[in-house]
Amino acid sequence: MSLVIRNAQRVIPIRRACLRQKVEAARRILGVHKFALGLVCVDNRNMRRINRVYRQKDVPTDVLSFPFHENLKTGEFPQPDFPDDYNLGDIFLGVEYIFQQCKENEDYYDILTMYQKEKQVLDELSRCTRTRLQPLSKGLF
Repeated sequence: MSLVIRNAQRVIPIRRACLRQKVEAARRILGVHKFALGLVCVDNRNMRRINRVYRQKDVPTDVLSFPFHENLKTGEFPQPDFPDDYNLGDIFLGVEYIFQQCKENEDYYDILTMYQKEKQVLDELSRCTRTRLQPLSKGLF
C-alpha cells in the first residue's frame, strides 16, 4: 500500500526519496508494507502545538503517532476486514527537533527512520501497559 510523505515545514530541507527508501525498507522488514502510512514532517512550532493539543505537553518533541487501529495488543498487527482498513495511521516527525538532536557524524535520515519506529513501538507498549516508556536513545541525539 501507499506511503504518503508530506513536508509541512520549511526549516529543514527534506530529501523525500532518501526518507521514502529508508521507511519503505523498515516497513518491509516489519511486515507492514501492505498497510498505508502517512508521514508528516513538521517544525518545532507545529510539533509543539500538536503535542499540546493531544498530550497536554507544551513542548516540541521528536515523534507523535496516531494509529488507525486503536484496540491492538502489544505486538499485534491489524487484521483488516476491508481494503480501506489496511492503514497504520499517521506519524508526525518533528524534523527540526530531530535535526537539532543529531550528532555531527550521524545520517539525519537514519535517525528519522530509527526515531519513527522506536517511538511507535514504545507508544503502543505504553498504551497497553498504562505506563510512560521513553526511548533509551532519549538525550543521545
